[in-house]
Amino acid sequence: MNTVAEIVARNAATDPDGTAFVEATSGTTMTWREYDDRSTHLADALAAEYQPGDRVALQIEDGAGVHTLMLACEKAGIVAVGIGTRAGAREVDHLVARTGARALLKTEPAALLPAVTDPDVPSEVVSRSLTAERRAIGPSDIWFLNSTSGTTGMPKVVTHDQARWFAFHDFAQRVAHFTTDDVFASALPAPFGFGLWTAHFTPAITGAPCIVFARFTPEAVLAAIEKYRVTVLAAVSTQFVMMLDAPAFAAHDLSSLRVLFTGGEMVPYERALDFEQRTGASVLQFYGSNETGALSCTTPDDPAERRLRTAGRVIPEMHVRLFDPDTDADLTETPGAVGVPAGKGPTLCRGYWEDPEANAQLFTADGWMRMGDLATVDADGYLTVVGRTSDLIIRGGKNISAAGVEEEVGTHPAVAVAAAVPVPDPTFGERVCVFVELRPGAGAPTLDDLCGHLAARGVGKELWPERLVVLDALPRSAGGKVAKGELRAQGAALGGR
Repeated sequence: MNTVAEIVARNAATDPDGTAFVEATSGTTMTWREYDDRSTHLADALAAEYQPGDRVALQIEDGAGVHTLMLACEKAGIVAVGIGTRAGAREVDHLVARTGARALLKTEPAALLPAVTDPDVPSEVVSRSLTAERRAIGPSDIWFLNSTSGTTGMPKVVTHDQARWFAFHDFAQRVAHFTTDDVFASALPAPFGFGLWTAHFTPAITGAPCIVFARFTPEAVLAAIEKYRVTVLAAVSTQFVMMLDAPAFAAHDLSSLRVLFTGGEMVPYERALDFEQRTGASVLQFYGSNETGALSCTTPDDPAERRLRTAGRVIPEMHVRLFDPDTDADLTETPGAVGVPAGKGPTLCRGYWEDPEANAQLFTADGWMRMGDLATVDADGYLTVVGRTSDLIIRGGKNISAAGVEEEVGTHPAVAVAAAVPVPDPTFGERVCVFVELRPGAGAPTLDDLCGHLAARGVGKELWPERLVVLDALPRSAGGKVAKGELRAQGAALGGR
């Protein structure tokens, strides 16, 4: 099995002047030779500072630079810790401390690259460090750490090897039949699962260029599809809905598109069908998570009703089963059963980094990795998500911990109790609504007051509420707990208001 470093070196040898990345904002391109050479020089610099197995955190704007640093870490035997650019200071501090990262890099250290950036130094005399090459990470070694929103507190840390993403690519290749004639565009954050396979792995393995975006705007992606004749687009459902709604949609030639990979949240049937009809592309998805990879997928051969209303057929190699959410009893052979989907196969992560308690929740006792959903699997093998077991709000494909929102909102001096629930939204799927009960005698804060308080605490915007409802008292269950079910019903009724 190969690694990304070996794949990029192959591409640099066979197609040195071929394009690896295009940064849509600036139009800057990076060839396979430049990608390989630049990452090697960075690897040399990193190897001089850090030991094999050390962790180095990267919080870098999406673009060729973050992929180059990820590749450099691989070559230097260093485990990269991917942190999203929207993460707040407290989340960053938590992730750096949790992973034991030796450093936090917020820009690509171009000063370390004189041999690459100096135009007077020809590429054929660029040195390659044997030290870095001997330290390179293998396909089954721990390669990367990133965060995922759990149902309580601060994010957990997911442990990745490269083998799982090569397996994911094999599944995607089986569905979409990529070739070197394809042009990829990934509108997703690089450090997370969907961004990893669509920008760091699959384009390189295919030997095809990838268009990357410093930040998503519908206009930028639509313009890039036309300019670069993109054939394979990756975007969460919220992003493609925003593209459909943009006035620029009708102004651009999108006929080059043949596949849109989406997901991260429920795919809206009518909007997906509209996208297919207006572009001629097939809207496809893999159902899974940062932790599980892929458990099922849709294909261009599926009828529209199956392709756009289900999560597709379960992938045989992932041995998907359904478990009772309360007892873990295996319901797979029970007709019509609703259960928690779980898998055991090649795209699973290595679990949560040094977190036995969280891993006990992630895995069943006999090693099946759970999702946080409720689903059915019909007689033809199609999986359909029908509910959720975890207390998460899925906004624009991003999992947001309701407990995390509640914990932070509860630090406001006027708030006695807070409860966060989703509010339906036609673009983002769900938005964050918080119901609060005030302390005796306290004046009610406005939403702006609350968000200003969170900003001052260094809380990332993903945990900021977008709706605020003040109640005299939050509803309670017979056991005295906040009745979240009742508040979810109230939140659902607020959608669009």
